[in-house]
Amino acid sequence: MVQPETIGRNAMLPETVQTTIAPGAPVGAQLHGILRDLILHNDLPPGSRLSESELAARFAVSRQPVREAFIKLSEEGLLEVRPQRGTFVRRISQAAVMDARFVREAIEADIVKLLAARPDAGLVEELRLQLQEQREAARTDAARFIKLDELFHKTLADAAGKARAWALIEGLKVQMDRVRYLSLLRFPMVKLTAQHEAIVNAIGDGDQQAAEAAVRGHMREILSDLPAIFEEKPEFFEEPGR
Repeated sequence: MVQPETIGRNAMLPETVQTTIAPGAPVGAQLHGILRDLILHNDLPPGSRLSESELAARFAVSRQPVREAFIKLSEEGLLEVRPQRGTFVRRISQAAVMDARFVREAIEADIVKLLAARPDAGLVEELRLQLQEQREAARTDAARFIKLDELFHKTLADAAGKARAWALIEGLKVQMDRVRYLSLLRFPMVKLTAQHEAIVNAIGDGDQQAAEAAVRGHMREILSDLPAIFEEKPEFFEEPGR
């Protein structure tokens, strides 16, 4: 089982975590981003206890922005407040993962159909450059590959004029992202890059049917991966039905 940890002055944050708050930007939003990344990357695993007062001291801020960050993270399904016990990182909801995958597939299938209806040579060239970066990352750096994967899908949405739709997807897919980082060692990067290439080729060819099929197949990759990941790391997941 993952043992609860307390994060604060007496806890160890990863060395790469920036604890200095930038002036001029909303403090609560900065704290939310820092904690969100720690949870998504599983640096704060399920069961980790977050102390409002200790975090405020650690980042040299008042408790109010910490509370704001906690509220937003709770709304995203990443934290849960247990009365008289504290605030804890939630386990991953398999149901939320599957719901997010369903919604994402529907939205992105329409996005690539829009792009394939009017192929843009400049977009295709940009996507092919991204594919080359993905191939390089696939050989050495799974964490970087995930960021490049994110960029790839965001680029598609932006090019289709669906930036707000992508913002909606980002809010829904946090549990999917936790699974992706949890499965870095088994992440099928070469396979996913090939799937990305099929999407780009279909867009470039102006083939809406092929583009839609490629995206749907790509989005369903997690259907085969999730059971194996759950079996390897059951302590990270909520019990079915919750």
